[in-house]
Amino acid sequence: MKKLFTNYNFEFDKNEKKLLTNFCKQALKQVSGDSRFFAEEKVFNSIIEKLNQGEASVKFTKDEKIRLTHQLKQNSEFMKKEMKKSWFLKKWIYKSLFKQYDSLLEKYFKD
Repeated sequence: MKKLFTNYNFEFDKNEKKLLTNFCKQALKQVSGDSRFFAEEKVFNSIIEKLNQGEASVKFTKDEKIRLTHQLKQNSEFMKKEMKKSWFLKKWIYKSLFKQYDSLLEKYFKD
């Protein structure tokens, strides 16, 4: 059965906010300047603003949560593929970042 109401308030700690802010900035670099990705650009700018406000609780809109979750999942899958075919040093770097993204997905964005 589908839930009727979903809570989009999140309690991120300092490290999680920093990780999400850097992730959103990275996503903005990829989509900025392209008119096809205007909506994504707007959403990620809004997420960065909300994370930088310094409040304990961050409230996302449904669209922000969906787009952020989708991008995190896509990035996590990409890193998993890259780790399988890369050498030791690259795998070691990807592994720590993959664990951080995976823990965010499991803790906050699990459907």
